Amino acid sequence: PRRSRRRKSVAIAYEPGQGDGAEPQRARWEPRDWREQLERIREMRRSKDAPVDEMGVQKCYDSSAPPQVMRYQVLLALMLSSQTKDQVTSAAMLRLRRHGLTVDTVLQMDDETLGQIIYPVGFWRNKVKYIKQTTAILKQKYGGDIPSTVEELVQLPGVGPKMAHLAMHIAWDSVAGIAVDTHVHRISNRLKWVKKETKHPEETRVALEDWLPRDLWKEINWLLVGFGQQTCLPVNPRCSQCLNQDICPAAKRL
Repeated sequence: PRRSRRRKSVAIAYEPGQGDGAEPQRARWEPRDWREQLERIREMRRSKDAPVDEMGVQKCYDSSAPPQVMRYQVLLALMLSSQTKDQVTSAAMLRLRRHGLTVDTVLQMDDETLGQIIYPVGFWRNKVKYIKQTTAILKQKYGGDIPSTVEELVQLPGVGPKMAHLAMHIAWDSVAGIAVDTHVHRISNRLKWVKKETKHPEETRVALEDWLPRDLWKEINWLLVGFGQQTCLPVNPRCSQCLNQDICPAAKRL
């Protein structure tokens, strides 16, 4: 009979979480209390009476226009909205629409006239230049429509990541990422919705997309922008009026 070989037992040290044949799973980071904070922000936004609700980009375009014209108007409203209050953007868009806001009408308009119409939006002289350049590209390269990807949108003069993501949301009804403006950036840092403090909106976008469930990506911009306009102000936030006062990491310091 064959003699069975007795193997020496060798102690094998495993890293925590290993040894069962499966790859170790990285614990998913998420902010403390974020679900409750989000629900309370929804409650504070329930009345939908912030400037973004009444005069935001989603209210600036002609909903009866052909889809291609509507998408162009959305993009222009986004370009005008940078560093500009919603009230000013809305008024500028109304004036533009009275002139017939299409790719062709803007291309036919001289710079001085366009500047007079959009004034006093922030950096209006630069925006005249960007609008004319972008509109010419849309005519030549996209048949008068706007691109349908974030990658192409950010290649257009005067169009940044926040505008591109909002254009995808509003014009194309597609969620490619989270649109992060100064309000979303500020509030995400105050609530500690980022693992470590972020300095720029694009950093905040990447940090949020790492943990926030994708089905909330479209809603979060609208929620936080209005919340930032009414309650979580850049200076002197109204913490005493905020439902999150007891669970906001920044409330006691501000």
